Amino acid sequence: MTRASRLPGTSAPSVPAPVTQAVLLAGGQGSRLRPYTDDRPKPMVEIPGTGTPIIGHQLAWLAAEGVTDAVISCGHLAEVLQEWLDATPLPLNVTTVIEREPLGRGGGLKYAAASLPRPDEPWYATNGDIWTRFPLNEMAGFHEERAAVATLALARPRIPWGAVETNEFGQVLDFIEAPPSPYLINAGVYVFAPEFAAMLPDLGDHERTTFPRLARERRLAGFPIPHGAYWRAIDTAKDLNEAAKELGSQQG
Repeated sequence: MTRASRLPGTSAPSVPAPVTQAVLLAGGQGSRLRPYTDDRPKPMVEIPGTGTPIIGHQLAWLAAEGVTDAVISCGHLAEVLQEWLDATPLPLNVTTVIEREPLGRGGGLKYAAASLPRPDEPWYATNGDIWTRFPLNEMAGFHEERAAVATLALARPRIPWGAVETNEFGQVLDFIEAPPSPYLINAGVYVFAPEFAAMLPDLGDHERTTFPRLARERRLAGFPIPHGAYWRAIDTAKDLNEAAKELGSQQG
């Protein structure tokens, strides 16, 4: 067994303190998922074949990554979500807050963050329609190393169309089915420093206000989700079916 060595008089590299609290935004109406969302909020739509709604998968993932406390921001059909939470054994402590009127994603985050049990500690956040699995502790370490106020996970989704590869003469060389996008996108999962909550708008979208400000100040970081990690946004019925297929192939 080998041991890491360091120069005399130097200290060992610090290990980031674990992030143990999170906010989940679960107030969306999910109009593109109708009729599944006619009687439930979007995060309560079940992944076919699992018997578990999207938010159930999220809570299980967060708990597995060391989160002990979660605040869920509810809005549309909040009573359906609360009923499920009350009837389901949960792997972590959950508090719900209800937006009586739509506050926007930034306002919703700020409203929910006020109920975090440890306001002087960093926190995770996730959109309520994301199903993913990747090491959150790596993202938290990335966030701390860069002294960021906010860090967003970055995904490279697959393009939903086949691509055509050509050469410089315009001759077709190959057809590529659903290739990865050349661009990274905001994956809807975040790490925030404690002071981030005070920077959020009371009403509106943080991606148009707080994030651009932090980017100009070089205090916003982007963590690429590791290659091979699972990530999918559940926006349409097709996404639900694709997620079920992908889950089946992983289990097979």
